[in-house]
Amino acid sequence: MINSYKASTPLGNKTLTELGDCTRRRGDMPGFAKAITAILGAMRGEDEQEFNMTRTVLSDPVLTQKVLRLANSGMYSAFGQHVNTVSKAVLVLGTEAIGHLALGLKLIEELAATSTDTTVAHIEMEKAVLAGIVAQQIAYTAESRHGEEAVVCSMLHTLGRMMLTFYMPDRWHELQRLADQDGRSVEDAAPEFLGLSLEEVGHAAALHWGLPASLVNGMRTVMPPPEPQAEISAADWIAGLSTMSAMCAESLWHDDAVGAEKVKQLTESYAGMLGVEAPNLIHAIEQAKVIAANDLTIAPLSRPAERRAKALAKTRQRAAGNKILLSGLSDMRDVLDTASPGQMVQIALETVYKGLDFSRAVAFVRNRKDNTYSAKISFGEGTRELLAGMTFDDAYEPNVFHAALNSDRVIFIENARDAKFAAKLPLWWKSSLSEARSFVILPLSANGQPAGFLYGDWDDSFPPISLSQTEFSLLNDMRAMVVRAVERRHGITPEPVVR
Repeated sequence: MINSYKASTPLGNKTLTELGDCTRRRGDMPGFAKAITAILGAMRGEDEQEFNMTRTVLSDPVLTQKVLRLANSGMYSAFGQHVNTVSKAVLVLGTEAIGHLALGLKLIEELAATSTDTTVAHIEMEKAVLAGIVAQQIAYTAESRHGEEAVVCSMLHTLGRMMLTFYMPDRWHELQRLADQDGRSVEDAAPEFLGLSLEEVGHAAALHWGLPASLVNGMRTVMPPPEPQAEISAADWIAGLSTMSAMCAESLWHDDAVGAEKVKQLTESYAGMLGVEAPNLIHAIEQAKVIAANDLTIAPLSRPAERRAKALAKTRQRAAGNKILLSGLSDMRDVLDTASPGQMVQIALETVYKGLDFSRAVAFVRNRKDNTYSAKISFGEGTRELLAGMTFDDAYEPNVFHAALNSDRVIFIENARDAKFAAKLPLWWKSSLSEARSFVILPLSANGQPAGFLYGDWDDSFPPISLSQTEFSLLNDMRAMVVRAVERRHGITPEPVVR
């Protein structure tokens, strides 16, 4: 509970008790709580740990790129092998290393996507996103190994403001009125009005979520020393960057001349402490503004029309997915002799999910003892909750899935909603995947017997789909790689490839 954190005054404890009551009534604040649970859960060694981390990473395209960039850096790249899929990156980097990298960017994604019923709370959340992006760019410029931690701390820096605006908007407005009346900031007025600082409110929430002490320590406010110091501790550097990033976000959000001048002053003040020259800090912040324009929704800094145009351009260029399919095949060849059939299926599923821009992708495995096919892993929003219901009998039925399995050929259904086609769709599909407009089935047969299949679909958010002959060829190559891994596991000598 938030009120397990003890303030130094009775009024402060009363405020935390009220805040804890509000949290219980409304549930944990969206964004932070959801992202923290996802990342820490994936790191804690739960079942299918590698896949959980892969799915968490793939939910964020920016995070996916960063993980792959890290896996291909000189520190991790072995024998010149290029890592093209997150599944392989997890094997190379380990789940813990990726978890720390993931938390910052996942928080950005979740908060940017969060909508609240009060504009003031939405504004504070967007400022937190912006602070994280600023910290990310500055840490990259500083070449700091503490960069990812600083990103998280920068977003958490104003957690107290977010908690108050989200759960207790009336108290927040009263605090603002009191501050304006006396010509003070809300931070200065908070101890008198709430009995504790906004920073302490944020720390109480962070401890409630079980965040590590190092992150809580990085949330504190640290001003630059009046005189340059020979050495700044890592903890102070992180807290200093998070302080500056939060202040920059406050000034950048409106995208006006007054804010730009304040940002310039901040870069000059913090340059010495952060070890980055002021012009380089300015350049990093300009880069952050470009990124933020794609992530924010209501800030004057954001450009919604530009985001929509970029999304449309990406859809029109789906043919570039061929390169993704080729890269995924390369990853599969690299690990063919060592990876388990399950790992090969995971890499294949990830590759087709990204390469064909699927809305959802699911891998089904045949259980000969139970005489069933069951969904085991999936990508795409909402698919995890559907897995339990996606099971069907392996006895032949006259539907499109058994037809694909019996023929051992890739099947592409362009319009699954055609009334004439309805009889060929099984009930389990209609009760779980019927949002799909088009879909593909990739059957997997080993030693002449169906072993499972990969499924991927597109919903109405995509324009009409068509697959090229090149894409069909690559999908068949991918099926062959998975089958070889299955046959190797069962001691079956693969037939020689005839070319």
